[in-house]
Amino acid sequence: MRVLMTGGGTAGHINPALAIAEIIKREHPDAEFLFVGAKGRMETRLVPAAGYPIRTVNVRGFQRRLSLKNIGRNVLAAIDVVTASLASARLVKEFAPDIAIGTGGYVCGPVLREALKQGVPVLVHESNAFPGVTVKMLAKEGATVLLCSEDARRHLPAGSEAVVTGNPLRPDFFTLDKQAARQELGLDERPLVLSFGGSLGAAHINEAMATVLARSVKEGALQHIHGTGRVGYAAMQDSLREKGMDADLPGIAVREYIDDMPRCMAAADLVISRCGAMTLSELPAAGKPAILIPSPYVAENHQYHNAMVLVERDAAVCIEEKDLTGERLWETICAITADATRLQKMSENMRQAAILDADARIYRVIAEKLKLQ
Repeated sequence: MRVLMTGGGTAGHINPALAIAEIIKREHPDAEFLFVGAKGRMETRLVPAAGYPIRTVNVRGFQRRLSLKNIGRNVLAAIDVVTASLASARLVKEFAPDIAIGTGGYVCGPVLREALKQGVPVLVHESNAFPGVTVKMLAKEGATVLLCSEDARRHLPAGSEAVVTGNPLRPDFFTLDKQAARQELGLDERPLVLSFGGSLGAAHINEAMATVLARSVKEGALQHIHGTGRVGYAAMQDSLREKGMDADLPGIAVREYIDDMPRCMAAADLVISRCGAMTLSELPAAGKPAILIPSPYVAENHQYHNAMVLVERDAAVCIEEKDLTGERLWETICAITADATRLQKMSENMRQAAILDADARIYRVIAEKLKLQ
């Protein structure tokens, strides 16, 4: 089996691609893979590190805000569309894949469109509740869309072929025991609030959490693990010192990066986070109530749409960044953690949103496309 994979720009596109490749490898150890990414983007590091070959094409997104600078950028983007399409056509012809699978990002457009033109079965995985422009375009041209949830279907063009599969996740999110995780992290019986804003961090979340941590130290009713992200760590330390506290006080753990997320999430009673697609799949898998703070800086405001899927199920509360203050976040945390019945109900509602067999669903669609069943 020869599999062409494409997707990139962010970890939210790259990690699902790598996960799908692993699903295929488990069933077909002799499968051959070729990843196609955008030149100079994150996938050129992460894909080879995972042991897969990668080729690149020049591609960039169009700027929607009108300005002289953006007009120039859009001219270059239009040129890239042509050159990327030609390069993609050559790559598809040379590799001769049995199937082509994309996971989002600008690079998916030219690669998967050329695969469709050459008669290759095409799947595109959409990890967000609000499908992006590239996914909608490919669905209209004949690609089968693998959706993270049923809610996403209504945003696709009429007549699109789509299957709800969920997002592939590490099994630890489903299996780690809460009490064992708490013991390993050295926690006591107080509720644990886990908070983070992503690998780079989110300045507004860090600012609000500095206020929360200062209040929490005085009250003493909660424990915290907070991930600042690489960019925000030093500023967070300064902010805490200005508030007269040390980041290493008992029950307060401030980290640059949370590299044991399944364990920390298993131990948590409440999670505060952005609304990236993979986080919003991890939360239901772990059954964790959440306070969600969508990033306002993403295309088509898709993090807000992601959040609403869980808010409408009463599994999460949403605070938009424009409304975020340390005091409001503190009051929301206290209202939820002080009500054991509400916490339990939100946890149950969160678990009901989980798709536990995403790997099997994804492979089933691949097998059907290749007539392996």
